Amino acid sequence: MKAMGLQGVVRSRKPITTNPDTSRPCPDDKANRDFSAVVPNQLWVSDFTCVSSWQGMVCVAFAIDVFARRIVGWRVSTSMTAGFVLDALNQAICQRVPPKAGRLIHHSDRGSQCLSIKYTERLAEVGIDTSVGSVGDSYDNALAESIIGLFKAEAINFLGPWKSVSQIEWETLKWVDWCSTERLHSAIGYVTPQEAEENFRQNLEADEKAA
Repeated sequence: MKAMGLQGVVRSRKPITTNPDTSRPCPDDKANRDFSAVVPNQLWVSDFTCVSSWQGMVCVAFAIDVFARRIVGWRVSTSMTAGFVLDALNQAICQRVPPKAGRLIHHSDRGSQCLSIKYTERLAEVGIDTSVGSVGDSYDNALAESIIGLFKAEAINFLGPWKSVSQIEWETLKWVDWCSTERLHSAIGYVTPQEAEENFRQNLEADEKAA
């Protein structure tokens, strides 16, 4: 790579943003570190990270469909509140329209944002089952943290420093689109998330015709 003038990006360690809310009852860990799915809308994972800018700290939340590692919801905010992670969830719900059959599980860490009353009520309203990881477990939400690590390495750390919230929001939008339609993921056979989902639908249609 050095001879060709190429240089890889290196992931940095992220600040701790999980503040467990011990005052609220906590759902079981239904993912149990198994971040795999055989169909879309079977398992979503959510998490958020913080980005430093000249205007102060900026928070970025993601909701990811595990089947194809596709980001189905995201939001940028200047405050670490439950409202902005709820906005990311609502975007995912509107984009994916998950069936009300209890098939979909939403997994997060024990941060107070994802355990807020409004957040859990929204999950229950659309029939999504709630799963929460264990405290002090580095693997409790590993897939979401991995996607955030890619985001930090490929966009935030690579393109920064950042002047404004709007700049971070615009580059996040571009990265999410690139990550879904152009970036190859080893975990899904070195295709893009969009291709993985299209291949699934085509195979499903072929099976239905054959039956």
